[in-house]
Parts: sequence; structure tokens; C-alpha cells
Amino acid sequence: MVNKINIIYISLNGNTKYFVSCLSDYIKENMDVMVESLNIKDLKGETFPVDEPFVSFLPTYLNGGNGIHTGDKEVLTTRLGDFIASNDNFKLCYGIIGSGNRNFNNQFCLSAKQYVERFSFPLIDVFELRGTQTDVKRIANLIIKHHEEFLKKL
Repeated sequence: MVNKINIIYISLNGNTKYFVSCLSDYIKENMDVMVESLNIKDLKGETFPVDEPFVSFLPTYLNGGNGIHTGDKEVLTTRLGDFIASNDNFKLCYGIIGSGNRNFNNQFCLSAKQYVERFSFPLIDVFELRGTQTDVKRIANLIIKHHEEFLKKL
């Protein structure tokens, strides 16, 4: 039984923060699970070791390329990757959820897919921009499932 969910994310323009807020409210109200969240943007580059499992949220901001054949470069969200890499925090991350704009085709949620390759944790799901209530419900259930599976492995 999951008692608490920790969410570590980065939000720059507010879309991811809005989604995490809606998701947190939904989990608290409908699943009776406490949620703690941290926007890495607020740490201004500082890191610390985490001591509890967490799920991560990452929007996609890329510079150049098409994300497939001509490359790309993650911009603005690298602080989340730095935090996850620091102190081996990635070992307690049981998955990532990506967000982005479907108008960017192959680059939609590409940063989250790259984190999956970099850190070897699963891509739990994706959503577009601020997400929908359907996204909130689906992702809440997936987070609980992945959290429970991760705890069994500890």
C-alpha cells in the first residue's frame, strides 16, 4: 500500500507545475495518498541526496535538430538531469513522465526518452502541454503501480 508519493520535476512556463498540482490533488482526494513535490527550478542548481523513491516529470525544451537524424540539445531543463545524476539520486527514481507539444512531432517528449536511456528508469507516460483530466487519472494510476513495483524490488 502506497502512503506517500514524491514528485521531483522542473517547470519553466507553468504547464508542468499545473499538471503536477492537479495530479497531486487527484491522488490525495481519490487515492488517500500524501504527495510531496519539488520543482528543481526553485533550487537554483543546488542538489542533495534523496532518501525516498520518487517519480520525475520533465517537459521538453530542445535547441536545433529534428531529434532523430540531425540531433538536438536539451536546453533550460538540464538542472533536473543534474539533480537526478547527483548523489546517485537516479537509483531511487522509479520512472519519468514527459510532457511537450505534439506539434514538434519526433521531438514530442524527447527529453524524457533521453533520460530513460541515460538513467535506465522507465518512461511511465507522456502528456501534452497542461494535460487533461483524463491524463491526470491515467497517470495517477500508473504512478501508484510503478511505485508499488519499485518498493517490491527494494
